[in-house]
Amino acid sequence: MPSEELSREGEAARARETSSARPWWLGAAVIALGLVCLYGGYQLPQGARHAGIGPGLFVTAVGAALVILGLLLTVQIARGETFEAQDAEDASGSEKADPAAFVTALAAACVPALTIETLGLPLTAMLSFALVARSFGSRRIGLDLVSGAVLGTLAWLLFSRLGLQLGDFLPVAGI
Repeated sequence: MPSEELSREGEAARARETSSARPWWLGAAVIALGLVCLYGGYQLPQGARHAGIGPGLFVTAVGAALVILGLLLTVQIARGETFEAQDAEDASGSEKADPAAFVTALAAACVPALTIETLGLPLTAMLSFALVARSFGSRRIGLDLVSGAVLGTLAWLLFSRLGLQLGDFLPVAGI
């Protein structure tokens, strides 16, 4: 009998530890982000005359999906689901993240907002591609720049062919 009491006390202690270590904030953050998207989506038109689908429809759909996913995440947290880093093909879940790689990838995400109007899509894509490749460990900067320029040029040509104007090809050169 005493061993059963010790076992129950141990289980209760583990439940308290697990309860305090649960990331409730994660579910709340996803739900909050979804509510912000819903609020923003309702401020935009849900329909349009020529296409039938307005910009607000997509933002509203994303917001609703985030709220649903946040609720499902909260249910998983309440059930005791653990969230631990997992090993991937070429990465160990127990190793720390590389801050330099993170900052480089973050810079690559910011480059388009800062340079697309002045440099154009091909040069912006070239810079972003090279930075992302560098954050993943590439050391061939020349090849990365050429690859990004080719992909950016193809994207600009494809969008132009579809009738979507992305601005000048190279605004810096006036082209």
